[in-house]
Amino acid sequence: MEKILMTRAGNTALSSELKKLKSVERPAVIQAIAEARELGDLSENAEYHSAREKQSFIEGRIKELEGVLSLAEVVDPKTLSGAVKFSATVTIVDEDTDEEKTFQIVGQHEADIENGLLNIASPLARALINKEEGDSVEVRTPGGEKSYEILKIAYI
Repeated sequence: MEKILMTRAGNTALSSELKKLKSVERPAVIQAIAEARELGDLSENAEYHSAREKQSFIEGRIKELEGVLSLAEVVDPKTLSGAVKFSATVTIVDEDTDEEKTFQIVGQHEADIENGLLNIASPLARALINKEEGDSVEVRTPGGEKSYEILKIAYI
């Protein structure tokens, strides 16, 4: 199987989520199912059906996280330098609006654009890969073509 690139922070966050699901969420939903069973007729027991749905979601998420973590290859950005690569923190400026943005390029399982974590598979990240400070990149967005200049590349 192909390795899944991940930052140390992303790996830690997914590992913490997995631990919480196994040690807190799973036992809580098992208890909720047991309590709902005690209420009698399961065919019309909303609490039981709700708890079973939650259990199904939790078990699915546990399997997904275990699969991702088993294939994870943690990349330490402090060992990298130069052009934009996975785990780089990149500051760009929109050449039309002069709006600056800073993103860290991360794997899809840790991406969170609102917190500045840009999915490596996104059009912007793909355009930035292998570029240097001062380079301009063109990106096709739903709102049309955008031009960005790379102001700074850091590996922190």
